[in-house]
Amino acid sequence: MPRTERFLDIRRDPHSDELLARGGDSEAHSILQRAGFVAVVRVHETYHRAPTGLAEDDESRLATDAVGRLRAAGYHVDCDADFDTDSRPASYLPLGSSVAHVTERLREAATTDEAADALTELTAAHDGVLAALEEVLTATADFHDGLGQAADPYIARRLRYLADEHLRVIRTDLSEIRNQLADRHAPHPGRSTCIGEVPSTEQERSAVCACPPPSRALPVPPPPMAAGLRR
Repeated sequence: MPRTERFLDIRRDPHSDELLARGGDSEAHSILQRAGFVAVVRVHETYHRAPTGLAEDDESRLATDAVGRLRAAGYHVDCDADFDTDSRPASYLPLGSSVAHVTERLREAATTDEAADALTELTAAHDGVLAALEEVLTATADFHDGLGQAADPYIARRLRYLADEHLRVIRTDLSEIRNQLADRHAPHPGRSTCIGEVPSTEQERSAVCACPPPSRALPVPPPPMAAGLRR
């Protein structure tokens, strides 16, 4: 049975005439956002709409681009005839995929040194991910400073607060964790790297590696029976 998250619907709402996209999983939502849609998060669903203030032709171009991108990624998209397209734009790995690679390295790390190396990509003082994120927050604050609406200075102050307080706590704590791991030089007791070699002292002919057998948990003894009262 096909997964329902692979199906989306992009149409103009017959009542409000809004351009709406419904359905899909988190990857599809990212594609919609990169095409220009705005996420609307509700209790029971997340859907997407076109940005306010767009002309109808611009909305149609946005929807057509989204249909092509989604279909190129393997999604099934039902849409208004005006948005249908045979175009399949080339897709490129987003910047976030590089950060996600750190997650894979941590999940595969067999020693504290390997885990520390992975965390260094986040915590490096000059060019780590968190240092770059601080620059993004600061640049966004600078952008809002002269944007002109009454709420913009508040938004700028809020962004600088996030960078100076919350993000700084994350950087400090994660850097300390990274440094502690770098000093330990220890294997992870629950993870091991198989070298795929059989030692000459191995007695089992069927052995294909030198990994020790998995430990067997001893059965838990039943609780003692309560002694009955003697009559």
